Amino acid sequence: MLRRLIHILLLIPIACIDPYEVEVPEGKELLSVDGLIHTGQGPHAITISRSTTYGSQFEGLIRPVSGATVVVRDNEGMVTFLEEGQEARGSYFTPTGFRAQVGKSYTLQIQTTEGRVYTSLPERVNAVPEIEAITMKTVTVPVEGETNPRSGIQLISEINDPADQNNFYFWRSGRATYLQETYPELYIIRPAKIPAPKACCNFCYITEPGSNQSLFIAQDDSFNGLSTRIPAAFIKDDGRRFIFKYRMELRQYSISQEAYRFLRLIKQQAEISGSIFDPPPATIRGNIISLDNPDEEVLGYFIAAGETTKEIYIDRAELSFRQNKVTIPDDCLTLPGASLIPPVDWKP
Repeated sequence: MLRRLIHILLLIPIACIDPYEVEVPEGKELLSVDGLIHTGQGPHAITISRSTTYGSQFEGLIRPVSGATVVVRDNEGMVTFLEEGQEARGSYFTPTGFRAQVGKSYTLQIQTTEGRVYTSLPERVNAVPEIEAITMKTVTVPVEGETNPRSGIQLISEINDPADQNNFYFWRSGRATYLQETYPELYIIRPAKIPAPKACCNFCYITEPGSNQSLFIAQDDSFNGLSTRIPAAFIKDDGRRFIFKYRMELRQYSISQEAYRFLRLIKQQAEISGSIFDPPPATIRGNIISLDNPDEEVLGYFIAAGETTKEIYIDRAELSFRQNKVTIPDDCLTLPGASLIPPVDWKP
């Protein structure tokens, strides 16, 4: 029986399988616009870049669009030219002193060096209620396989929502400052690991730009005309920020219903967890269109909003949980945003 089976196997022809080559169409370049002007102090920035879709040999590459002519026009015909940053190519800034005005509508207009012209739909600036107070609470998230959970600080904005209109809110984390301790006496020269203590400096004030790790938005359908408290920011505890004092500026915006819808869809896409109940990924159209080709797909959104800000100081004693302190064996002035002198408005 075994011999017969071997003979049968020898009679079966051996065939090669040719690989099937799938031809994926070349990805197209997409213009992306990210911009926000508001009633607060500027300069306000418009960032323009080009990215590619799946299938391009440059997939995942984002290139700044430099040399464009960028203007903001209000509904009364006033035109404001934006200037490209010298150290931030692709980012265009409003002049000193420019502020959007409540009740006016603004349109963004872009002309690239290739002559392509783009415009946004008009965005109306709505008044924003003040931040009455900012409260905070410590948030911890258990991590599988680790004894020390991840943690951070959630900031909560207290507002009195106006009853005479529907409001749509958007929050951003502003500039932050904290005191940092380092250990220059422990500095070593790598890779030889030769001790080379430095004479300075142990303490510095670190200033960092706003970091928005998530989108914080809300609409007042459930609290119209009421006083309410809404989560507005999250600050990650990286083992450095909350060793002594930490200060952050919270920025609250009143945005249009269309801008809120766009940000809500972005938030939903960013929070996809991989379950069967997740919405399918999709390209989200913003309010930027091409005047040369209305069918061209343009990413991003131009927002015009009312702004109000409020600062909060956080002391380490207020935290119910803190990450282990990070030891930095170097001069604190080598850290980004470091200064030996506190900011003029540092008043803990």
